[in-house]
Amino acid sequence: MGNQENNEVIDEAVGKKKIEKLEFRGGVFAATIPLVFFIIWAITLSVSQLVTEEALVLGMVIGVAIGLFFCKSKWADYAQSLISGMAQPVGVVAVIAWFWAGMFATLLSAGGLVDGLIWLGFQTGLEGGAFVGVTFLLSALFATAVGTGYGTVATFGILMYPAGVILGADPVILLAAILSGAVFGDNLAPVSDTTIVSATTQEADVPGVVRSRFKYSVTAAVPALILFVIFGGGGTMGNTQVMNELQQEVAADGLLLLIPFALVLFLALSGHHLLTSLTWGIVAAVVVMGLAGTPLTEVLHIYQNDAGDAVIEGALMEGIGGYFNMAILILFILAAAHLMEVAGTMETIKNFFLGIIKNVVRRAELTMFGIVAFLNIFITINTAAEIAAAPFVRKLGKEMNIHPYRRANFLDTVTSSLGYIFPWSGGVLLAWATIQGAADNYEFIPVVSPTEVFPFVFQGWGLLIVMFIAALTGWGLRFNGKNGEEVKPKDYYS
Repeated sequence: MGNQENNEVIDEAVGKKKIEKLEFRGGVFAATIPLVFFIIWAITLSVSQLVTEEALVLGMVIGVAIGLFFCKSKWADYAQSLISGMAQPVGVVAVIAWFWAGMFATLLSAGGLVDGLIWLGFQTGLEGGAFVGVTFLLSALFATAVGTGYGTVATFGILMYPAGVILGADPVILLAAILSGAVFGDNLAPVSDTTIVSATTQEADVPGVVRSRFKYSVTAAVPALILFVIFGGGGTMGNTQVMNELQQEVAADGLLLLIPFALVLFLALSGHHLLTSLTWGIVAAVVVMGLAGTPLTEVLHIYQNDAGDAVIEGALMEGIGGYFNMAILILFILAAAHLMEVAGTMETIKNFFLGIIKNVVRRAELTMFGIVAFLNIFITINTAAEIAAAPFVRKLGKEMNIHPYRRANFLDTVTSSLGYIFPWSGGVLLAWATIQGAADNYEFIPVVSPTEVFPFVFQGWGLLIVMFIAALTGWGLRFNGKNGEEVKPKDYYS
């Protein structure tokens, strides 16, 4: 066999053969079967309180297998499309962000930062709703700095969630505050993948897009903060004896781990890549832990157990290992979403919405809002959903000459919100998996189910309401001028 034939075989094996079209029995919407099955499976397990990470992966695998029987094209092409979907960079970026953020957050926890935060809460009276409000603000700041909502969920789920539960925060509202901070940062951060995708796909510059959407983000954030403070204090702090014992056990030493936390913020805000910032944060955390006398085995411990088996433990391993199942799940979700693209489902949806606009700007903007929201039901990774919706938004917006900033804002705000609201979305499932892992280290932690938290992600719901009102009333509406400049409606129509 020649080199060219060898290369072709290898390309097919690793998923480089691109499938342009798949046909399904029942039409283009039959391509949604794998994701629809997964959504029903995830909600059923969650409501029944039987959900596990492995069960979610199994549900996705079963959904993909069912979809195979509806495929009229070659089954090999169906399989190849799945592999192509898994190979999309957006999934790889998300997984890497989880691993690095997981290692960083677990190191900070192993070094005693959670105990330090609890000590600080006791000393300052920062408890209940006040702690939830601060958690929202800090998670929003962190997400805006590092540009990853998923990394924020992983970090704050490990650090702030246990501390908040001890300090009397309502667990459901506390987790919702962490998710809301992730929404804020994903939507507004200049280095966020959703911000970059929304700007570039709408032919806009990132700084201009960020400036134009600031008013929407803040308008949603202010009432969200107030709601978190008001409703965040419904938790139970425990009996007096337990609380007194805990006050004697925790100390301020763990607050030294705020140094690497601040370093990550500084580097990220200075323009460094997420992985660069988190790597330096990991190094700094190891150094601080070493100076504080923390055993190296807390960071990494490789040894043989009594049975002679190799064992790898420590914060670094725990930080990565906690997200293996979620990484597999996300890749399968991306693969199932890709089926909708090659089946023509996306094109059919686009043509339907184009037919109802009737050359009315308000209809166009409400349609952009609706189509982005609709695609997020099925594509539960926000960046992937945004990439899928971007051509529709660009087409609809250009038809009405709506300014690229405005189009990018509809694309990003709706996607960033719903990615942390739907119980089956990647952000919510990641939060659930994170606190489930944290519960292994802190037995007092309740594990909140995805169906419990989604009504209280106030920043997400607030952004959706703000953008719906903007579409309905024309608040913030701008058009393209003759030379591409931003033009106000009154000047555009004059």
